[in-house]
Amino acid sequence: MNVYEMPNGSPVFIAFRSSTKKNVQYDDVPDYKDRLSLSENYTLSIKNARISDEKRFVCMLVTEDDVSEEPTIVKVFKQPSQPEILHQADFLETEKLQMLGECVARESYPAGNVTWYKNGKVLQPVEEVVVINLQKIVDKSTGLFTMTSSLQYMPTKEDANAKFSCIVTYYGPSGQKTIQSEPVVFDVHYPTEKVTIQVLSQSSTIKEGDNITLKCSGNGNPPPQEFLFYIPGETEGIRSSDTYVMTDVRRNATGEYKCSLTDKSMMDSTTITVHYLDLQLTPSGEVTKQIGEALPVSCTISSSRNATVFWIKDNTRMQTSPSFSSLQYQDAGNYICETTLQEVEGLKKRKTLKLIVEGKPQIKMTKKTNTNKMSKTIVCHVEGFPKPAVQWTVTGSGSIINKTEETKYVNGKFSSKIVIAPEENVTLTCIAENQLERTVTSLNVSAISIPEYDEPEDRNDDNSEKVNDQAKLIVGIVVGLLLAALVAGVVYWLYVKKSKTASKHVDKDLGNIEENKKLEENNHKSET
Repeated sequence: MNVYEMPNGSPVFIAFRSSTKKNVQYDDVPDYKDRLSLSENYTLSIKNARISDEKRFVCMLVTEDDVSEEPTIVKVFKQPSQPEILHQADFLETEKLQMLGECVARESYPAGNVTWYKNGKVLQPVEEVVVINLQKIVDKSTGLFTMTSSLQYMPTKEDANAKFSCIVTYYGPSGQKTIQSEPVVFDVHYPTEKVTIQVLSQSSTIKEGDNITLKCSGNGNPPPQEFLFYIPGETEGIRSSDTYVMTDVRRNATGEYKCSLTDKSMMDSTTITVHYLDLQLTPSGEVTKQIGEALPVSCTISSSRNATVFWIKDNTRMQTSPSFSSLQYQDAGNYICETTLQEVEGLKKRKTLKLIVEGKPQIKMTKKTNTNKMSKTIVCHVEGFPKPAVQWTVTGSGSIINKTEETKYVNGKFSSKIVIAPEENVTLTCIAENQLERTVTSLNVSAISIPEYDEPEDRNDDNSEKVNDQAKLIVGIVVGLLLAALVAGVVYWLYVKKSKTASKHVDKDLGNIEENKKLEENNHKSET
């Protein structure tokens, strides 16, 4: 027989089972209708446990001789729901105590406790800093508890990104247990304590023509949205958002830039250097000069840093700067003076000089008999710019020779060559003409039977050196012979002079002897 006790101690019979009869009898108790089950080994089971089932149950064994009882107390537990942080603050402000949120855990039995955590550490109540208030409300219809814990908190700047959570502690059949809420991060607002100005640029250096973007920022949260920018040359700050843009800057933009909060507190500054590079080439463009003239050339650089300057002529880099004291045809060409600032990307300047060296045609004619002795080669060497047109004629007949060969026109020079086999002496005329002048030169050429050997126009440098060496040797020999003849002449002159002096002395002596002889003869005649 099973009974339970009412709060006043009176028993209420709920189930009976006889040892002889196998049937079970359940008393008509509304609270346990259809919820009880008494097994053959006299185990009483209660389905769909309720808070009201927490009471003292008694098992009674009734025999003919005696009645024995064994009581037991049934405890009922209900795990609460996972706690949630509700009514969360939109943001937190430093130095201000405010409601952070409420931690709510529902349908618990018995009632549990709620603990707040920050970054995994327990938040202990601190006056005017951490204020916690816990409420436990029971649902009269179910007997279950709802725990609500509110947290008032005064955050600091370091609480930015801090994780707040709460844990509910409850009791179950096996002892104490806990359930944790999902962590929550709050936006912590704090005032700006420092202002920073930055130069936003794709390059580490700034040059003329670039755009400059200044960015001012404060370390507060939320960050300031407006600032005052101070530009060199401006007395008042310029109100702007957190960025200020200057386009196509010039060198006068170099200087100190500042920004501050709109109340002019907390200022920061930075220095900007706008690099520049100027190049002045004198003369420049197309310049025409006459051969032999002087042409001073200067390439002047003005820059914010030391610049590298180099010259290019006809796409070839020059080792030195050009200087023209006496212009030659080979000096003509396209000159470029180029300069760069190596530390400043993209800062490069160049200017060009197209030099034209003009000259009237100059002619030199040469002739030689070819090795086969069957023909002669006559060459007209021509200099001049613009390139002269060459025409050959035979003097006397006036006929024009069209069969000619020309060499390549290089540095204002070229040659025109004809090969002839004259049967008699002829005079050939070479005419060279350009826009400046017409030059005519003639050369007498003997018949093919008479060999002629002018200086060949195609001798190489080795032959030139040999001829020069031979000429030097001949000159040396001639000078030596002249010196020897001079010495011999001097010696001979001295010898002749000495001989004449000696002759005079001999004649004088002979005269004295003759006079003595005549005196002796006269004396002898007187004596007789």
